[in-house]
This record gives sequence, structure tokens and C-alpha cells, in this order.
Amino acid sequence: MKQLRSTLKISILAMVVLISACNSKPKSQDSSESAAHKSGENWIQLFNGEDLNDWQIKFKGDELGVNYNNTFRVEDGLLSVSYENWDEWNGKFGHIFYKDEFSNYKLHVVYRFVGNQAKSGPGWAFRNNGLMIHGQSAESMALDQDFPTSIEVQLLGGVTGKGERSTMNLCTPGTNVVMNDSLIEQHCINSTSETQLDDKWVDVMVEVHGGEVIRHFVDGVEVMHYEKPQLDPRDQYYDKMLPLYGDKMISKGTISLQAESSPTQFKTVEVLVLEE
Repeated sequence: MKQLRSTLKISILAMVVLISACNSKPKSQDSSESAAHKSGENWIQLFNGEDLNDWQIKFKGDELGVNYNNTFRVEDGLLSVSYENWDEWNGKFGHIFYKDEFSNYKLHVVYRFVGNQAKSGPGWAFRNNGLMIHGQSAESMALDQDFPTSIEVQLLGGVTGKGERSTMNLCTPGTNVVMNDSLIEQHCINSTSETQLDDKWVDVMVEVHGGEVIRHFVDGVEVMHYEKPQLDPRDQYYDKMLPLYGDKMISKGTISLQAESSPTQFKTVEVLVLEE
């Protein structure tokens, strides 16, 4: 009887442990938006949810500060790229730049694509936006320049039934990078991310280590990395950019968001500065 009671106690204890384990949520199942933050980290809110006072706007063909057709706006606490005031797309690419430059940091963004692309917008720009990092200053852009010299973390949205389309890709306006010890001169490289469908919110992170390694994450999973961002000598703005950056190798720069014909909303844009 004593042995039976002992066996019964052990069985009950094992069952309690098993139930507790089943009810605990594994760390890997935490949403990346909450898991992105650790206690005591000092995240800088680039977008404050109220206004665009810390940002500069530049549209192709317009002087710095002109918010063409009120495209960049704050609506319901979201930073929105809206085309409701556009009759049709006319080639005026736009960018909104945060006021400060960064070198070593994590950039955390939560975004989604909404609504319809501007009429006559280019096919490649459908549900297309970008996080432009290590960029030139807004003031240094030429009047008719399409895109800032930068590393573009390309955001792409998919549509149910329309096939696969990765996000957090790499594009290189005026720049090159190194991957697997080889200089990459191809303009865009796809990541390994899954397709982000329809109007869902997507949680992404870019981890930037100056002029060394840059990593892209979707929902906490790394989908791409590369290193040694640098100016592209083939680019028409190379001679202008070289003295502005001070070196062919790029170790810091601006952060900007795009307007290239697809309505986009951002509810989080924040930076955690890392120790060098």
C-alpha cells in the first residue's frame, strides 16, 4: 500500500508538471512586436503618433518641405502614405526623412498596405514601399532625383491568390553591398521571407552595425543579411555623394520612408541605438 501511495504521488506530480508545460507559452511564440523590447531598453519613437514635426519631406520635382497632395499625413494615430488627393500617378516619387542620422541601431517598424494603388502607378510599385537606411540627407537630394542614395529595405505586399512575394528585400539606389564575400551590383535581391498577404500588419526589424553587417527580420526571424554597404561608382550621383559621406564605405545615414504610388500605413517606427 505504501509503495502504491508513493507511485500515485509521483504520477500526480508528473501530471502537474506536464499540464504546466502545456499551458506555458514558449518564447518563440511571443509576438515580435512585444518581444522586440527588453526591460530597460531606450527606444526612440521616430513617429510619435501625433504629428510629423521631426520629419522632412522631399518629392521629385519639388523643393524640400513640399508635402505634395498631402501624401504624408497622420490619420488615427498612424503615419499614412495616402493617394486620395491624386488623380493619377505622375512620376513624383516621395520620401519622408527623420531629422537625425544613425549608425549602429535596430529599426523596428510595423506597417501594412491598404487600399488601391494610384491610377497609372508602375506595376513594380504595386504594394511597394521601403525603409531607406544609411541614406543621404534630404537637403542634399537633387530637385529631380527619384530616390535618395541609400540602402533600401524593400517592403512588398502580397495578394491572396496572386502567388508568392517576399518582403524585407534589398534594393540599392546608388549603392552596393557584399554578400558571401562577393560584391553585389544587382539592384534588388529577394529575402527568404514568407508572403505577407492583403492588409495584415507586418512586424519587421533591421539591425544595422555601421559599415559592417546589416540584418533583416520578419516577425523575429532573420530573412536576409549582408555587409559592407558602399557607394556605387557607376551611379550618376557618386561624385556628389563621396564628399558628403566622406568615404566610399557607408557607416551611417538617414532613415526615410517612401511614397511610390501604393497607400501604406505605419503604426510603429522606432530606433534602439546600439553600442559601437
